[in-house]
Amino acid sequence: MSKPQFNRELLDFLQRAPTPFHAVAVMREQLLAAGFTELDEADAWQLAPRGKYFVTRNQSSLIAFRCGQRALAEDGLRMVGAHTDSPCLKLKPNAVNETVGYVKFGVEVYGGVLLNPWFDRDLSLAGRVTVRDKRGALRSVLIDCQRALAIIPSLAIHLDREANDSRSVNKQTMLPPVLGLVGDKPFDLHALIKRELKTVDASLARADVLDFELSFYGTQAPAMVGVAEEFIAAARLDNLLSCFTGIQALIDSKAGTAQLMVASDHEEVGSNSVAGARGNFLKSVLERWAGDDESYARCIARSLLVSTDNAHGIHPNFADKHDQRHGPVLNRGPVVKVNSNQSYATNSESAALFKHAAALAKVDVQAFVTRTDMGCGSTIGPLTAAALGVRTVDVGVPTFAMHSIRELAGADDAHALYRALGAFYGLKGLRIASGS
Repeated sequence: MSKPQFNRELLDFLQRAPTPFHAVAVMREQLLAAGFTELDEADAWQLAPRGKYFVTRNQSSLIAFRCGQRALAEDGLRMVGAHTDSPCLKLKPNAVNETVGYVKFGVEVYGGVLLNPWFDRDLSLAGRVTVRDKRGALRSVLIDCQRALAIIPSLAIHLDREANDSRSVNKQTMLPPVLGLVGDKPFDLHALIKRELKTVDASLARADVLDFELSFYGTQAPAMVGVAEEFIAAARLDNLLSCFTGIQALIDSKAGTAQLMVASDHEEVGSNSVAGARGNFLKSVLERWAGDDESYARCIARSLLVSTDNAHGIHPNFADKHDQRHGPVLNRGPVVKVNSNQSYATNSESAALFKHAAALAKVDVQAFVTRTDMGCGSTIGPLTAAALGVRTVDVGVPTFAMHSIRELAGADDAHALYRALGAFYGLKGLRIASGS
């Protein structure tokens, strides 16, 4: 896929995926269009050589894979991992709060949100709603209001003279979005939800809303920015950029080798869930694919996971926050992330395999190591490496404003990662000879 087409489709994906549920729904649509067969965890599986399959869990995590020509134990597995969730503000169950004549929604902070950029933004609401329809059946339905419903207004500088010098954000009192004025009747959240359900399926207008998982998101559309449009600005680049890139590389790769893409939920809050990387989703799929313990163990020993999660690009206004020898620059290629304390799972062999694939794709690779006097984040890489015993390399696209409501990446880098992952999926062997 050409870079212009890739970036157009990336922007469209970001626009259509305001929540992990929507991200998985769009990836499911893409995989079905590419001829992949959907599996159900509750059913028996019959996998064919060179077959293409995918399975979802909780509607928020997805695993897609392509069977190779050889047995999994002999071929090993080329795995790419990413996560579907992003830091955001999630609606509380009893959200409606009427204060001094205004209707506000109570929110819970999900993940390590960079809070200040959320103020004075047009916000919409999206997520999953579970209902009981008129026949008494339970259904989970995705909604996306797609219009500005709320805003978190800043306090005027006249009332907070220290705002530019020492502002701190109280998550409980300062973040509730304002929806409007109090009316003659109490605000009915379920009525708002039902209006959105009706746009999905008219029959759901009379459904009973039993529960919901809804998140606010900024309505500003993703865009190419910069004098020469050299940047991509959007929400949720961390980590939907990697989800899109990994899935597209898998769809476009040629058959022959055993390949897998896993997109897990809840990375931003520790991955400790049924749909997260600490759960058994990936291991369960691999065990069913391998067929027996011996084949599974042999497969893992011959495999590699490329954990793709955004990296911190060196910021021109805050260059002192980086190790000067390891400050990735936007549009100079994907980054191999290294941490000797195992916040990243990269070692010399796993890095070499990724660099080998990148070289085959004619993609330049950068390195990131945090300053020795600063901590760093982590990824699904170390969690998956420890759970499966699989060699892992942590890589990502350099990014500014990670965890903000609007992040920035290079317009060349996602496509470069796509090409490198395509070459990785096609590697014939993942073994490295040892000894003198």
